[in-house]
Amino acid sequence: MELNLGPEAARFRAEIRGWIEANAPAGLSGLVDWNSPPLTGGGRGGAYFEAESGPVYAEWERRLLDAKLICPVWPERFGGRGFTPVQDAIYSEECHRAGVPRVRRHFGENMVGPSVMVHGTDEQRDHFLPKIVSGEHVYCQGFSEPDHGSDLAGVQARGVIEGDEIVITGQKVWTSAFRRANMIFVLCRTATDAGVGKHDGLSYVLVPFGDDNHIEKRPLRQLTGAEHFGEEFFDGARAPLFNIIGGVNNGWRVAMTTLGHERTGNATVAHLRFERRFWEVVELARSVGRDRDPLVRQRLAWAYTQVEIMRYQGLRLLARLAEGREPGPEASISKLFWSEYERRLGEIAMDLAGTNGLVRPEGEGYELDPWQDLFLASRAGTIYAGTSEIQRNIIAERALGLPREPRPAGVRS
Repeated sequence: MELNLGPEAARFRAEIRGWIEANAPAGLSGLVDWNSPPLTGGGRGGAYFEAESGPVYAEWERRLLDAKLICPVWPERFGGRGFTPVQDAIYSEECHRAGVPRVRRHFGENMVGPSVMVHGTDEQRDHFLPKIVSGEHVYCQGFSEPDHGSDLAGVQARGVIEGDEIVITGQKVWTSAFRRANMIFVLCRTATDAGVGKHDGLSYVLVPFGDDNHIEKRPLRQLTGAEHFGEEFFDGARAPLFNIIGGVNNGWRVAMTTLGHERTGNATVAHLRFERRFWEVVELARSVGRDRDPLVRQRLAWAYTQVEIMRYQGLRLLARLAEGREPGPEASISKLFWSEYERRLGEIAMDLAGTNGLVRPEGEGYELDPWQDLFLASRAGTIYAGTSEIQRNIIAERALGLPREPRPAGVRS
């Protein structure tokens, strides 16, 4: 089944396809398999980081910037091209078809930028948004803290106003991309008066993340042996009051805008990378001589249907967006579905690998083969960006209208 999006979308697809063919630098698609990016928390990202640091990628990034094809969904007045959701999905599909990377600004593009657009002043928009588009500011997220789980409103990091600055003390944890970032968006508590609710008295601050700003950064080693997440200790980190988005003590509203954009992601094209990985597992079954095993075939058939369901869900969302309708609970449904699927696919792959999957390959450090990496790293997908339990609650309460999950006595929601 394919979705006919009409002649305007077809013309746009032809335009984008032609532009990519004319502008992709020679050798770009062959640097790495851009359509199979490393898993979040996986240990196999070295080749991608090296490719992204090279001159070919830099030239591609420059050409995309000139064409305003970085942050293209952003309105033109903020440096984008005002792509509709349908155009954005087509752009991702065409990059995938050509085997070239879609250059993204990650946290800055999908989370900080939209929050500044909605809650920032004109001066803040003029200052922060161009720096995200250009790549001058690279953000990581300072929300999670030890001992609070998914209770974002329970943050204890303190922000104290001193003159024209805010001074932050406390700890953040599970910070992805912390090695690359030079900025961190922090939710901290700026009002602790008696009677102030835990959702009140919070501020959303864009904090310089350099080593000279009294922030100690420590890597956290994951199951895969990788250290892509970090924890940070703020010992008087400073930021101008200008860097508080939404105003002092109004950070909860800004944080909700940020998280709303975190989970929308690429639900319309998410199936593409899972389809590629599925066929890799099929090849694994053939290589070990188990592709005729009825039980293996049953598991692979299940996996294939899951990828197809993701594709149909993406088409459904795309049709909704093409009609100008806002997405409903699709973001939570998509996130729950793909993360649970990927974890199960890792288990299928390890079963196919058999006893070989129990032994690390030779190499420096903590080497893993692709299937060990998939098995271990995919387990994190059911935790980050909202745990599976949280996603089920969102679907139950906001989509199905079921009663809210009972809270323990004395716990405020």
